[in-house]
Amino acid sequence: MLKDIPELKVEDMALAIVPDLGEDEAPHEFTVWDVFLINLKKQQVHGVLVTSRGYGVSEGEEVKTSVLRHFFDYIDPLSAVRVEPIDRQVFGLNNEYWVSFYIGSTIYDRKYTFLPETIMEENFSQIPVIGKSGVMIR
Repeated sequence: MLKDIPELKVEDMALAIVPDLGEDEAPHEFTVWDVFLINLKKQQVHGVLVTSRGYGVSEGEEVKTSVLRHFFDYIDPLSAVRVEPIDRQVFGLNNEYWVSFYIGSTIYDRKYTFLPETIMEENFSQIPVIGKSGVMIR
């Protein structure tokens, strides 16, 4: 039975965490960060559901954040949507995002996890579509 379920690989979708720079802020002064879901496909996706949660160990204790859910009717080709703001205090945790969406009548899903301490300036790259620097998983 499981062999009859097709493995659908998610390609051309990315998740990025990007600092929202004020006009005169230096990188060490980032205060507001945003999570973006980026559709790098040449076609629209629809029925997009994103769940997010943080988990890990902080100061020797297990920590879990609330699970948040976000729904988007559609994401146009070569565009991005802001999913949620993210607080620097959770950068030391695993930040996990499950993304599910439809192309036509076929559903796709993928998990993106930003590991502890990977959301930092040393890991920045230029984020396509958004045109800003940040950390991206493709």
